[in-house]
Amino acid sequence: MKLTLKFIPILLAALGVATAFAAEPKKDDPQPILDRLPKGAIIERDIVYATNGDRQMLLDVYRLPSDKPLPLVIWIYGGAWDWGSKDRSNPIIGLVARGYAVSSISYTKSREEIFPAVINDCRAAVSFLRFHAARYNLDPNRFGAAGESSGGHLTALLGTVGDTEEFTNHPITLKASSALQAVSPWCGPTDFLKLNDVKCAQDYSKKTSAPSRLLGAPIKEVPDKCRQANPITYISKNDPPFFIVHGDRDFTVPLNQSELLHAALQKAGVPSTLHIVKGGDHGFSKVGTTQEQVVEKVAEFFDGQFKKGK
Repeated sequence: MKLTLKFIPILLAALGVATAFAAEPKKDDPQPILDRLPKGAIIERDIVYATNGDRQMLLDVYRLPSDKPLPLVIWIYGGAWDWGSKDRSNPIIGLVARGYAVSSISYTKSREEIFPAVINDCRAAVSFLRFHAARYNLDPNRFGAAGESSGGHLTALLGTVGDTEEFTNHPITLKASSALQAVSPWCGPTDFLKLNDVKCAQDYSKKTSAPSRLLGAPIKEVPDKCRQANPITYISKNDPPFFIVHGDRDFTVPLNQSELLHAALQKAGVPSTLHIVKGGDHGFSKVGTTQEQVVEKVAEFFDGQFKKGK
């Protein structure tokens, strides 16, 4: 298959290869998300939740009118921590029609600032939404998150650090809790130094790999920073329920990453389900039968956590 020039940066970024020499991928179009919203949905976009120097961190909130506060699910997009935006097609936007508010968030990219800037941002977004829950008609006791690939990593990390004082650099995190009540990470890294323990499409120890660029050094040279970035590091019995999704044909982020997370959560006594997609490769963001099946399973998980007795 012949690759045209415009697709090369996207392919390289998806594989975690450095793209400094390549053009920036085409800007994401929010219209596919907006087109999937039910009639009458309330759309609030580009809300500033925090600042990093001159950079504004933005989020969107989508919801239907309701006389009762709504459960919230935050979507964290994937893109090797270094490309994409909150306007990437949001596979869980259909939850709006099921009575949820859905928020998508931007965050600091690794090329802009290395870890932990990105998780500081994610925690700030959760705190901002909880602090302003009344403004957006959200139930602060029913906050969830989902994300794929690097967004799956950030989702899992949010789920395990919510009962810690880590990554609270933004002032808003001191005003409202950033704890979540349910999380669904999809095909995300959870233990960086074990990525290459099984069959994998690349050598993640190289300085050009996405995790190495996230941490600012080859991962094998900074094991302490790896531990700091690993969701598994922070697991405790107080963590919220997890619904983990991964494909058994994923060799970009191998299945072992979700298996390790699931086993560690179970050992700590945290409710955890590992949903393995048979024949599934990396990511489920493309609209199609597999995505629809994944989203339905994830929706059932959030329904079970947030709608019992409601």
